[in-house]
Amino acid sequence: MTHLLVKAIIVIAGGSLQGMGMGLFLFPHFIPSGGAGGIAVLLTYWFHLNTGLALWLVNASMLLLAVKYLGKRVAVWTVIGITMTSVSILFFEQTFIITDRNLLLDLFCGSLLLGTGIGLLMRQGVSNGGVGVIALIVSHKRSISPGQPLFWINCCVFIFTAAVIDWKIILLALGSQWISTRMVNLICQLDLYQSYTISWRRK
Repeated sequence: MTHLLVKAIIVIAGGSLQGMGMGLFLFPHFIPSGGAGGIAVLLTYWFHLNTGLALWLVNASMLLLAVKYLGKRVAVWTVIGITMTSVSILFFEQTFIITDRNLLLDLFCGSLLLGTGIGLLMRQGVSNGGVGVIALIVSHKRSISPGQPLFWINCCVFIFTAAVIDWKIILLALGSQWISTRMVNLICQLDLYQSYTISWRRK
């Protein structure tokens, strides 16, 4: 019961932190936070959807993969994580209106929060949704940190997003990924607490 409570707190915290990074710092500049974030940015750009809703729709569409390859329990936790992320995005987008922004500062702060949130989720064996499901599947199959496959999958989405909206986005997105991926790997490799679901920690 204690393990379950701790995991719930960490998943909620992870989802909230990555939502804060997206909604408060990255999405106002149309910087995709990852593969799912890139697709959400495209949906927002094309259909004028709320980014929180667009991200939830993208993430929800990946749940079938989560159920098939990672199990129903992971899928349930993933739903909790992506819901917290979407709620967090909505909250920060609608509550905090920042008029005098600094692009590089927003990029750095948003990427740190994003990577911290994703790292907390993946340490618990919970996908952050979207292409994070694919990255987590690859990491389980190969017993590697999820940061590596996550980076390369996201790069492909970034190129497409940049081609549709603006090519400078790819530079900002790659910078964000470089920072957030290192945060993911750092958190996944820390021994602050025992993660009981990630296979590479048992090697």
